[in-house]
Amino acid sequence: MSDRSWDHIQWAFQECLSPSCRVRIGIDELHVACPGCGSLLDVRYDWDRVPVPTRLGEFESRWADRRDPLNVSGVWRFRELLPFAPLESVVTIGEGQTMLRQSRSVERFVGLDEGGLYLQHEGLNPSGSFKDNGMTAAATHAGMVGATLAACASTGNTSASLAIYSSATGVFDCLVFIGSGRIAFGKLSQALDFGAHTLQIEGNFDDALQQVREVCRREKIYLCNSVNPFRLEGQKTIIYRILEGLDWEPPDWIVVPGGNLGNAAAFGKALAELRDLDLIDRVPRLAVINAAGAATLFDLFELHSVRWNDGVTDDATIASYYQAMQEEDRTASTLATAIEINRPVSLKRCLRSLDICDGVVRQVDDAEILDAKAQVGAGGFGCEPASAASVAGARLLRAEGVIAAGDRVVCILTGHQLKDPNTTVAYHSSRPGAVDESLVSRGVEAVRFTNQPSAVANDIDDLLELIRRR
Repeated sequence: MSDRSWDHIQWAFQECLSPSCRVRIGIDELHVACPGCGSLLDVRYDWDRVPVPTRLGEFESRWADRRDPLNVSGVWRFRELLPFAPLESVVTIGEGQTMLRQSRSVERFVGLDEGGLYLQHEGLNPSGSFKDNGMTAAATHAGMVGATLAACASTGNTSASLAIYSSATGVFDCLVFIGSGRIAFGKLSQALDFGAHTLQIEGNFDDALQQVREVCRREKIYLCNSVNPFRLEGQKTIIYRILEGLDWEPPDWIVVPGGNLGNAAAFGKALAELRDLDLIDRVPRLAVINAAGAATLFDLFELHSVRWNDGVTDDATIASYYQAMQEEDRTASTLATAIEINRPVSLKRCLRSLDICDGVVRQVDDAEILDAKAQVGAGGFGCEPASAASVAGARLLRAEGVIAAGDRVVCILTGHQLKDPNTTVAYHSSRPGAVDESLVSRGVEAVRFTNQPSAVANDIDDLLELIRRR
């Protein structure tokens, strides 16, 4: 790439997250960890040099220009707030055309006053999950540094997203690493269909991530997991679209599922930057919801009181927790496979977000997640199980009185319903007191809101009688 392509982005750099290091690295360098101390990296900006609009409403006018791919994208429409790329380098497939909508039935289920609940449906992205927000940014940076091969480890959604950017744009080829037996077929089918070279290793997601990081380090392959700080730059835009949907007025709460914690990390960063740029006058509170079978963040934050502490985190407690997990052979296990993660890589970034947003962490079990998912579906949306953790978590926080009935709450739906259709069908094939065996085997013993098909003879009179009795 010619030097000219970098001329107008000299205000962007990468910075080590550790307060004892804070090494700065050029935006044109390829790292997923600090080369000095090994900590995570941030993408940072000298905001005094960035031509940022003076009010957020200025971004809204770009919707009128449907011929410019950058304005069609719900990520790059906000390009001044992630200004690391020359515009001619941007890789986009129309991601981020998602919506913020209300659902009265879900609102009642959670226990909020009318008009208080919003669902941000990120399953409407091209690959069917929020991952496309980050992948467009990572793919853009990959092209900027001349990468021809990119890789990721995945529970499904990241692989689908990386694969669609690879196949649709031709910028790079891709490798995806998945654990054995821990991926929903709806997601695996995407990676295969989009032409990714898929490697299924013996082990879980954490094993796959460890291997892909080492492979990328040795072979200089571009890594697209959320350790990559550019992924989080794209995921910041979910916050911008939420604010846009609320006429630029921050909600009281944002509730998000917690897996690898990239979204939670990106949300806090986005809100802190908007606050520091005087583009919002207050920061909403953040709630991160773990599945009970994959509750590392909940355990560390709520039970062991691990905090951001200006970057000086209690690493000894974190290490001790992970060591005990290994010795006891505790493996994440949840039907919400998208958040079935033992060692979230963005843990420290998430701790920072919880500090910025006066956040809380909760866990909900699989039965609560599936019941919430059914309520989301009955209200006119569809989401994969992990998405519904946000609704189940909001309901729990409302029951605890942490969220007030009159609060305005946004729940993030991270993935599309068709990502995991087998779990949906198993749920609705169940009856109260007679749960489908595939759910029982995963610890779900009761369900509440099933919608079973009705068996009927191939006879018009029987059909009409059943329909009239519905």
